[in-house]
Amino acid sequence: MKLEGVKVLDMSSFLPGPHLTMMMADHGADVIMVEVANGTGEPARAIGDRAADGTTVWFRNIARGKRAVALNLKETDDHARFMALAADADVLVEAFRPGVTARLGVDYDAVRAVNPGIVYCSISAFGQSGPLRDRPAHDIAIQALAGTVDLNRGLTDGKPAMPNIPAADMAASLMALSGILMALYRRTETGRGDYLDMSMYDAVLSWTANVTGPVFAHDRAPQPEIMRSFGGAAMYSIYETSDGKFLVLGGSEPKFARTLLQALDREDLLPLAGREPGPEQDPLKEFFRETFGACPLADWIRFLSPLDICWAPVQSLKDAFAAPHTLARAMRLDDADGNPHIGVPIRFAEEPARPGFDLPPYRETDAGPMPRFGKRSAS
Repeated sequence: MKLEGVKVLDMSSFLPGPHLTMMMADHGADVIMVEVANGTGEPARAIGDRAADGTTVWFRNIARGKRAVALNLKETDDHARFMALAADADVLVEAFRPGVTARLGVDYDAVRAVNPGIVYCSISAFGQSGPLRDRPAHDIAIQALAGTVDLNRGLTDGKPAMPNIPAADMAASLMALSGILMALYRRTETGRGDYLDMSMYDAVLSWTANVTGPVFAHDRAPQPEIMRSFGGAAMYSIYETSDGKFLVLGGSEPKFARTLLQALDREDLLPLAGREPGPEQDPLKEFFRETFGACPLADWIRFLSPLDICWAPVQSLKDAFAAPHTLARAMRLDDADGNPHIGVPIRFAEEPARPGFDLPPYRETDAGPMPRFGKRSAS
């Protein structure tokens, strides 16, 4: 596997760091979770719905294939144990508030002193510098300050809504993974590691490339109700069917508009699809609302499926994980005990991922010998 032989210490918790280190474990890295010796450890062990075996689904989706040890880094012996592990690691990921690792004596300088090749990644809400560096925040507060909650305004009531995907968390996870892999690649040439300052705020801002037009071009806030990406375009919006279900049109290219309007015998409306998103397209949106609202979703699935246009029924997450395409792509995996897991999205033709499904038990350091890195057994 691509990351076989790479040794990772994961001091992070919740989602961004644990998610990225799990992706590394799926591709062969030996990951050991360094949990806080507080009786609970990784908070996701206790958060959310539990499967029949008592494990939380959240924990199963971030911790598979890892090992774990609980340490109190304020204790001399545990600190020494941690530093011994760090001296043997390739990557270290932490997600404390800025300054905490320095107070604990496990910051980049301390680890680099015993391991000059370490790739040390700090993931924090706002980064290691700037006026917000010490402010506590989880995903929604970061998205609120980054402007993405404001983008999530209802098209009819104009009020911001709760984000349904933790975009700041997941953007940080993927950006941090990319940075770590860049640093590991560079280390093959220089022999030196590096320090990565990963801000969740920076990460989610960087994901706004397609919606910053009004800000950079006209120095004004976006108006979601008239923007192409948020429902301002008739061919890029959500429509309700007669049975209270929904479908989306998801492609504004002229060829798709022509194909759909020809099939609906209303090619005369095609010029409207080429106008600027917003009020100028309202007549076309109203036509689609009336048309799609006249029949149940099943009828529209039969009508639209043969057409070469971008569209989809609105499915629940339950439906999505049971869908034939999801199963064909192995994005739902069941372990030997029948527990479902989210699959591996990074697919190589050579050396594909082999996710291990074992989960690490929470273990204080006095519960047995300290785990050491070595070749991970195949699952």
